Amino acid sequence: MHHRLTMLAAGLLIGTAAFQFSNPASGQSEGGWVTLVDSNKMGDWDEVGKANWAMQDGALTADKLLEGKDPAYLVSKVSYKDFQIRAEFWTDEEANSGVFLRCDQSKKIDAKICYEVNIFDKRPDPSYGTGAIVGVAKVDPMPKAAGKWNTYEITAQGPHLVIVLNGQKTADVRDSTHLGGPIALQYGSGVVKFRKVQIKPL
Repeated sequence: MHHRLTMLAAGLLIGTAAFQFSNPASGQSEGGWVTLVDSNKMGDWDEVGKANWAMQDGALTADKLLEGKDPAYLVSKVSYKDFQIRAEFWTDEEANSGVFLRCDQSKKIDAKICYEVNIFDKRPDPSYGTGAIVGVAKVDPMPKAAGKWNTYEITAQGPHLVIVLNGQKTADVRDSTHLGGPIALQYGSGVVKFRKVQIKPL
């Protein structure tokens, strides 16, 4: 009898734990990761500039600017201070994109008011191309990302910024210019796709 009660109690506990993690409304996933973009949803972003962002074949995709020549951005509605990001992206050779961190404001986005973790294989100065943090951490040699799915793992903890692309560390730097703010996804040129973007506040 006692054994059955323990089993029952264990079953109830497991049931509650499963319920806490399966609440889709909160955007929470296992272990504190919040999913901003996945194969089913574009997510909830503010737009700065206009690109033709749309869900296509399980990825958030853009391939042209709809107004002006300046890059367009999807900006998170929430600000983040210390966090990890996992982003899966695909770009063609002409693409200019990036993941922007800790932007000082949300209405105007650029590499001066945010950290820009670059995705730009054809950048004229490759030292701040794909894998680099523009103006902060150079990359040498610059990895190429075009034509395949890639994973960025980005950690921002206080002044310590670490960028890992496809398992290879491309930047590890200390800089305290920007300490918190929204994140943003950039469309500048070419074809840009994000099939998963997750963030975990630290």
